[in-house]
Amino acid sequence: MNPVEIKIAYIGGGSRYWARDLITELALTPRLKGRIDLYDLNYAAAVRNVAVAGRIYGRPEAVTRFQVRAVRRLADALKGADFVVLSIEPGPTEMRHADIVIPARHGILQPVGDTTGPGGIARALRAVPLYRAFGRAIAEHCPRAWVINYTNPMTLCTAALYAAAPAIKAFGCCHEVFHTQHDLARYLAQRFGVPRPPRQAIRLDIAGVNHFTWTTAATWEGRDLFPMLRDMVDDPACFRSRRAYALRLRREERWFEYSGLVALDLFRRFGALGSAGDRHLAEFVPWYATSEENLHRWGVILTPYWYRIARSRESDRPLSFYSRRAIKPSEEEGVHMIEALLGLQPLNTNVNLPNRGQMIDAPPGAVVETYAQLRRDRATPVVANPLPPGPRALVRRIIDVQALTLRAALARDVDLAFQALLADPLVGIPTDAAWKMFTAMLRHMRPCLPGWRIP
Repeated sequence: MNPVEIKIAYIGGGSRYWARDLITELALTPRLKGRIDLYDLNYAAAVRNVAVAGRIYGRPEAVTRFQVRAVRRLADALKGADFVVLSIEPGPTEMRHADIVIPARHGILQPVGDTTGPGGIARALRAVPLYRAFGRAIAEHCPRAWVINYTNPMTLCTAALYAAAPAIKAFGCCHEVFHTQHDLARYLAQRFGVPRPPRQAIRLDIAGVNHFTWTTAATWEGRDLFPMLRDMVDDPACFRSRRAYALRLRREERWFEYSGLVALDLFRRFGALGSAGDRHLAEFVPWYATSEENLHRWGVILTPYWYRIARSRESDRPLSFYSRRAIKPSEEEGVHMIEALLGLQPLNTNVNLPNRGQMIDAPPGAVVETYAQLRRDRATPVVANPLPPGPRALVRRIIDVQALTLRAALARDVDLAFQALLADPLVGIPTDAAWKMFTAMLRHMRPCLPGWRIP
């Protein structure tokens, strides 16, 4: 069949990772062709990615070649787009000082700090106004385009798009649930002595909010995997301290690895499996990140601020690297999603969408994460199993905090934002200390909060 011609607008097109991964994935599909417009506040970074794309599409493994250009105006990128991909950093990396360093001074530790807790709230205050502007621009220039968001906080960025343009066709895309499938595949291979199956062979039923998603059922070839998990967590050896492992990760600067013990502990206590990385899961409840030592007991380490800064400032790879490196598919599903929405192949996967009944435990309109069926020009959420009582209560609290945060960010309301902060499960410090912390965070973020009346 002839490839389908499309235009993709990439907002955050100067990205060294997400944008280049998408360009690579597109090079490997014979089903698509067309153009990618890269828009980024850092225009030079977008221009650099045009050159990188030329090297990627020059590789012998590439089966198609998209025209890639950098544009200076958002409207030019969006005009005529069939798909819009959003992957931005809301403010310079130095803003992460407000997200993780200032809270840490007040005893609030966050391994990631981009989704929930003080860090997630602060990042949302920066991101939501940007996403409201993106939503309005998309509604004006390409209202029929499908919008795929990768930016965190995933839930609130996606909610901001719908707040700005209720008819928008947008969803949030996250790969954390894939890790749960990989972990279950590894567990069953070890326990039953079978070859490790691909993650897609593990069928899940999931519900929750992004990075705090829960698996309520898991099967492999029709076999219920929950009895296997119960046997695992009933073994006292399962929950031995992972401190030595965590310290080794820290010494070796393997900042994004973790033991999986937090997810299993949630299963042990609540009967549903935490289905995101432990670094994220530990931030939604108050009992893991009580100290760095306790995090280490669970096999979790903090990603330091200095590493984030160093990574943002490191020199880019030479273009010759992309000429030499063989290109291969990644775990990401962005291109598969595009193909499914074009009607080229069906895809069932986890997405973040406003609740239209797919999650009975959540209020209507709240952005939740469940499975959805992606078909020609539609993303139909799949109705999820009800959450057990404990997870339902925990998730509902997060949904309420996120709703407060969204309202505060849209209204630029300091008092409402502070109420959201106090309602967050990680914030157990006295209100006076919390106010001191919060105002310090706001002052650090002042350049990214135009129109706010900051104390």
